[in-house]
Amino acid sequence: MSYTALYRKFRPDNFADVKGQDHIVTTLTNQIRANRIGHAYLFCGTRGTGKTTVAKILARAVNCQHPVNGSPCNECEMCRAILSGTSMNVIEIDAASNNGVDNIREIREEVAYRPTEGNYKVYIIDEVHMLSTGAFNALLKTLEEPPSYVIFILATTEAHKIPVTILSRCQRYDFHRISLDTIAARLSELLKVEGVEAEEKAVRYVARAGDGSMRDALSLLDQCIAFYLGQTLTYDRVLDVLGAVDTEVFSRLLRKILAGDVTGSIRILEELIMGGRELGQFVGDFTWYMRNLLLVKTSENPEDAVDVSSENLRLLREESEMTDIDTLMRYIRVFSELSGQIRYAAQKRVLVEIALIKLCRPAMETNLDSLLDRVRVLEKQMEERPAGPAVMAEITGRRQGSGEAGLEDSSGEPAPAKAAPEDLKKIVAGWRGIVNRISGGAFRIALQQAVPKYNGDTGEPVLYVEFQNFRGKNYVDDPEAKAELADIIREQTGKTVEIHMLVAGEHPHGNLSRITVDQAIRENIHMDVVIEEGPEE
Repeated sequence: MSYTALYRKFRPDNFADVKGQDHIVTTLTNQIRANRIGHAYLFCGTRGTGKTTVAKILARAVNCQHPVNGSPCNECEMCRAILSGTSMNVIEIDAASNNGVDNIREIREEVAYRPTEGNYKVYIIDEVHMLSTGAFNALLKTLEEPPSYVIFILATTEAHKIPVTILSRCQRYDFHRISLDTIAARLSELLKVEGVEAEEKAVRYVARAGDGSMRDALSLLDQCIAFYLGQTLTYDRVLDVLGAVDTEVFSRLLRKILAGDVTGSIRILEELIMGGRELGQFVGDFTWYMRNLLLVKTSENPEDAVDVSSENLRLLREESEMTDIDTLMRYIRVFSELSGQIRYAAQKRVLVEIALIKLCRPAMETNLDSLLDRVRVLEKQMEERPAGPAVMAEITGRRQGSGEAGLEDSSGEPAPAKAAPEDLKKIVAGWRGIVNRISGGAFRIALQQAVPKYNGDTGEPVLYVEFQNFRGKNYVDDPEAKAELADIIREQTGKTVEIHMLVAGEHPHGNLSRITVDQAIRENIHMDVVIEEGPEE
């Protein structure tokens, strides 16, 4: 007998064996037990989550002569006929290759005849979103008023492409991505049946590679078993078969990136390519690795948020201390953008190399998170290199002279007695990005011409937004405008700050001082820098 793929061999034949879709299974079994069966169902969800499987089980259950708790018995004459594909009661149609009006007209003619045996004629239309507009229109009337003995089950991965007139006539069921634990448990169960030994770490990696799809995970597992037939399935062997990368490589790569070592990063990438690793898989896995680092750094109980061994968790904790949250978020953003570009790219290697260079050289980008990363790099260089006499004199002059009369900042105003709080510097450094997120056009224009300031007498952490012309008068006493600006500042910088909005020449505050982006960066790193203006957004 020919070999049967695992995903076909272990396809569930009753509702109890369907994993990860309890909300759907419970509803359908209750309907069958109470004889409240609908005439049209729409099963939506990503690939490999059980849409067609559940449709076939439902088709047998409604025709079963001896159902068991809402599931088909799979032993009666009707169940065996449907399972063998000889029953005329269950008709499966692939809408991808039968998407014309004539195909639907054939269905309309067939539903006029009652089933010769059993209770219902069930039409399972897979990938229904592929039907043409004319075919949908032809299906509409039959779907609206079908005979009592007909059930339509429509399955799709793209529900947004289905006309609203069709959606409104169906009971919609959304199939969720299956959790990592559920897939791993099912794989372990099937491996025991197959008599294959496998490391738990290897099984969990295959489960994660399935990306919420049981069928994808089973196909990958089938591939790994075939490659190492008769041998124990280890983690390293799984990585070899799937073209994946061990986390130890990610650790080495991250350290090279944090050090700004472009050559070292490209050399590691070269090793992966020469080892036959798949670049799309590498990008996804490295993004996941950095996601774990971010969770470890921000979570109070990372062992609950990150699915790794205690040894790997210890290493993640160690590496999370080597960087900061803003830098990790920038790295994740760059690689997330790359994962969307690399799928259909002809030069995948070039795209990955560019992304690695971006991570090593934050000056290539003008985003706020890149600016913060550049500050981190400069501060690290200051720590690693002892400052020369000229630099030390500059630093000393800045620190000692900050309160002397006559010393001016880059805006030409006298320097304040007290330095601006660090939170205000960070807000001003990202002021352009904050203003560009304002929803109202008039308010945005007023803010673009406004000057963010602080009180130099008190040094209090209060942001004074000083409008320079009449446009700002409408917003001085507008609580909604102030709330919107505060919310955007909190989302953009992670800082909560008190805001006062004023109009120049019409307020009593006499010692408000301006913080420019230049000054904000200088005060943070205590050295001369060159401000590179990014393109207008």
